[in-house]
Amino acid sequence: MDKTINRRDFLKIAAAGTAAIAGAQIIQSAEASSGGEKGPHQWAMVIDQSKCIGCGHCTLACQAHNDISPEISWNEVLPAGEVDNNPVYLARPCMQCENAPCVEVCMVGASYYRPDGIVMMDYDKCIGCRYCEVACPYQARSFNWSTFDGDNPAVPEWGQPEVDRRPRGVPEKCSFCYQRIDRGMAVGLIPGVDDDASPACTVACPTNARIFGDLNDPESEVSKIVRSQPTVRLRDELGTAPRVYYVLATPDDFAETTS
Repeated sequence: MDKTINRRDFLKIAAAGTAAIAGAQIIQSAEASSGGEKGPHQWAMVIDQSKCIGCGHCTLACQAHNDISPEISWNEVLPAGEVDNNPVYLARPCMQCENAPCVEVCMVGASYYRPDGIVMMDYDKCIGCRYCEVACPYQARSFNWSTFDGDNPAVPEWGQPEVDRRPRGVPEKCSFCYQRIDRGMAVGLIPGVDDDASPACTVACPTNARIFGDLNDPESEVSKIVRSQPTVRLRDELGTAPRVYYVLATPDDFAETTS
């Protein structure tokens, strides 16, 4: 399957047939239900397309720390065309939408929001209907077709598992490495500043293309970037309000690196 994404389609990524499910009625429902009690932190990620070199370190770190089968990816890095003859990439984790269609279609409450904005999965509740997978406009969920009981090829080079493996028959997804956030904050570390409290993908990135932090903190790097630089969010027209922001690559970015 060709996963190359043309730059023209950068903001139009979605699984075939999801338009009706992620349409107006779902978004209206999401807007009504996502306004629950929010915590003091609202985590977000910025991905700078001009800095991403497509190395895949983020994917491997995610696979190791979340103990993901090599047949599944929570965190894809896809070719997205060229800018001024330089290749650019679309790094695509879960968007952690504020108005998440996956949460709204889940009939058993297995998909839910944390107060800090992370969209979570309760794998014990999940019945494997895959409604959430179809509803996601970003193809951010992967169905676990078989039991993963072998060795993880990303371990130990890219990290050690920090969460339990998921059972067969559930859709899996990125969780912003909530376990690292919670564990780090419990000992006074700051997500997005201290590596041990930040998502594994951001720590592994050799070019600092991924920045993590708290949108509620005006001094966090993500807040400063979102306020001061032009950013885009994938399929923002759907009203999902993703918490992953992209700084798009421009010819000037590459002129600076080659001059």
